[in-house]
Amino acid sequence: MKPLNALLSATGTTVFTVMSALAVQHGSINLGQGFPDYEGPEDVVKAAADALLDNRNQYPPMTGLPELRQAVADANRRFYGLTIDPATEVVVTSGATEALTACLMAVLNPGDEVVLFEPLYDTYLPVIRMLGAVPKLVRLTPPKWDLPRDALAAAFGPKTKAVLLNTPLNPASKVFTAAELAFIADLLQRHDAYAVCDEVYEHLTFDGWKHIPLMTLPGMRGRCMRIGSAGKTFSLTGWKVGYITCDASLAPNVAKAHQLLTFTTPPNLQRAVAVGLNKDDSYFGSLSAELQAKRDRLAAGLEKLGFGVLEARGSYFITADFSPLGFSGDDVAFCRHITEAAKVTAIPVSAFYDNPADAPKHYARFAFCKNDAVLDEALARLTAWKAARAPEALAG
Repeated sequence: MKPLNALLSATGTTVFTVMSALAVQHGSINLGQGFPDYEGPEDVVKAAADALLDNRNQYPPMTGLPELRQAVADANRRFYGLTIDPATEVVVTSGATEALTACLMAVLNPGDEVVLFEPLYDTYLPVIRMLGAVPKLVRLTPPKWDLPRDALAAAFGPKTKAVLLNTPLNPASKVFTAAELAFIADLLQRHDAYAVCDEVYEHLTFDGWKHIPLMTLPGMRGRCMRIGSAGKTFSLTGWKVGYITCDASLAPNVAKAHQLLTFTTPPNLQRAVAVGLNKDDSYFGSLSAELQAKRDRLAAGLEKLGFGVLEARGSYFITADFSPLGFSGDDVAFCRHITEAAKVTAIPVSAFYDNPADAPKHYARFAFCKNDAVLDEALARLTAWKAARAPEALAG
């Protein structure tokens, strides 16, 4: 038979699926995949349930229900001072992953170049390549993950069509600073390029760090497609409701891409997310405060065990250096080993690089968006695992 699509055939199963399956196989606590093990706000869940019963279950408007588009516009004004037309500058999607694909489809032609930052979420590169575009990677280096300005400037050229920016950044938990964003904005203007802004962790920042949308910077209003996620903001990742905010000149192409991908998103979930976005400021403040406490709980335990814990300014994740433990294998071997031997699962950070062979090999990513009892049990298991092994046996 004739061969199937070469790019998809060469794309492996996502590391999250692999490690989650391994966790189930070994009865391991899964601190790998980034989803909470607790429910979202009760009033938001109830709104979704109630909305199923009022006879509005047919196709909603393609770009989203008016009440959700209005809520997205209002949230942009409330949190960032952006004035958004809900009728022409908001597109609701079936999750942020679809939103990313729709935004890239809206602006890319075959041969266009897209600048991205490593480490990066594993969906980005396959989608860009499926569209015939060319990724230009700029590597951020641990432990600080500072923006390498010379390397970034060198990545831009005559074929640059867009930059894909994730802040707060998964997996590095970096929040891009105002100065870094200004440098990126200047390059975008000089090269007449767009920005796809993955901001799904926008409300999950810690220690006084504040998320700054690139779209709020001078000259960026018409160049940015800003992506938000109800899954992350309301701890309801299974709902798969995303929303794109962009200039009216960009929205028609984004909407056409959305039409081809899913066309629309369940109306009851849209209406419930509108309820969530209209919650008062105390909800959003408590969300980050509660997650910061979970981050601190896990970080303290990992540090006590001897891990080198990197700063986590936002998102669901801690990156930990396991080399002080004396483990001689790479990060893939380490994450498999602790899944099997300690019954705790993490994600190897090399999985977030285009070429894992050329990536740092001594970091693991742990998710802290779990109940405190689960975090405590994971730390207890790691403590027992470490105590049971002589240092020379840590290679597994």
